[in-house]
Amino acid sequence: MASVVKLSYHHKLFLLLLSFAWIMLICFAVFQYYREKECKSDMLNAQLQAFNRHQLQPIEQEQDTTYILNRHEMPFEGLRATIIDFSGRVLYDDTLSPDSLDNHQNRSEILQAMKHGSGYNISRHSSSDGRLYFYSATKGKNVIFRSAIPYSDSLNELLKADWAFLWTIFIFSIIMSFMAYIATRRIGKTIERLSLFAAKVENGDRFDEYEPFPNDELGAISNHIVKLYARKRQLTNDLNHELKTPVASIQICLETLLSNIELSVEKRKELLERCCANTDRLSRLLADVSLITRMEDGKHFIDSENVIVDNILCEIASELNDLPDDQKMTLHLDLPEPIIIQGNNALLVSIFKNLTENALSYSGGKNIYISLLSHNNGKYHIRFEDDGCGVDEDKLPHLFERFYRVDKGRSRQRGGTGLGLSIVKHAILFHGGTIGVSNRPEGGLRFDFSLSEKILNKQKSI
Repeated sequence: MASVVKLSYHHKLFLLLLSFAWIMLICFAVFQYYREKECKSDMLNAQLQAFNRHQLQPIEQEQDTTYILNRHEMPFEGLRATIIDFSGRVLYDDTLSPDSLDNHQNRSEILQAMKHGSGYNISRHSSSDGRLYFYSATKGKNVIFRSAIPYSDSLNELLKADWAFLWTIFIFSIIMSFMAYIATRRIGKTIERLSLFAAKVENGDRFDEYEPFPNDELGAISNHIVKLYARKRQLTNDLNHELKTPVASIQICLETLLSNIELSVEKRKELLERCCANTDRLSRLLADVSLITRMEDGKHFIDSENVIVDNILCEIASELNDLPDDQKMTLHLDLPEPIIIQGNNALLVSIFKNLTENALSYSGGKNIYISLLSHNNGKYHIRFEDDGCGVDEDKLPHLFERFYRVDKGRSRQRGGTGLGLSIVKHAILFHGGTIGVSNRPEGGLRFDFSLSEKILNKQKSI
């Protein structure tokens, strides 16, 4: 048995479009051919109708057909003239004897003339001489005058369709088919790559080395889809990894408590506190993941309002003052003017609180400095610094990655989710800004970021 040829998506799409296009072309060409022929027939009939009406006037007045017909020059060579009464009987024919002709009542041009006043037949063989004629009949007061032109080379030339136009349409269709091939090839390759990528995602394969899409609008959309899937899968994998530790810890504690082993009150309390701490960590982890997902997928459905950032910073300063002396850091503000942003209050709070918690947890410093560097072109340029230990230069580019930790053991001990700085970056991007990080020459981390005064093209939450 012969093997079945499997067509690619590109070829299937191309053949489908090509078939549809050529069917439309053939239908249009056939329609145009007969339409043009009909139009030329109407023009020829109009000329003959004018000749017929000119002949009817003296015929009906003088009742001398031979005299009238001989006095006027025929408009076409070989034209045949016939006079018929309303019953279909031939009264006169300039070629044959009327007595030799049968009744013409059922001729199509005669029926049209009797009903509408005029009629024509593009081509019909004459029963009297066997020749092919173009007939045109006009109804008068008492008789019908019919003129007939025998088909000749000149008449065929006059009535034939304009093949130049049809050839133009044909060549244009060839060009369009070629362009359709190129377009469908690009679309087909993109769809095939997307299908391959989806298969890789479904199978859990890595996609880092996946071939990029073309640098065009369709490729940009496809690349965006690929990156979106990549981020979602990466987030799922990372979240799965992060959930294992607290879930395993909770499971061990609960199994120990349920095993009926004699435990002291202090040990039971320690296990319950560990369960509580890991449950709190899970809650914060899921809340942070939900926030990031919301910013990525629901940007157009997040509320925006006028937010006074100074109030947020004052609240953070108050919270810092309430901390124990061994954990406390002093907040220093340098704001030459109020910072007022039309944005989302919760996200703006998360920016400064996460930066502050990052400094509290990992910097080891005693001071936090927040300053407004400039305000121009509708953007506030802000600097957030601490006087702590800083971070190794090779680790700075990774600080905004999800679940990235400079010191994994220390981060988990402090209950961090590893998403704080990632949330900061997403919230700043949401507010039309950018962020960068560097080490201070004096020691500590420095975050330079911008925030737009207004978020354009936003929709209220539904």
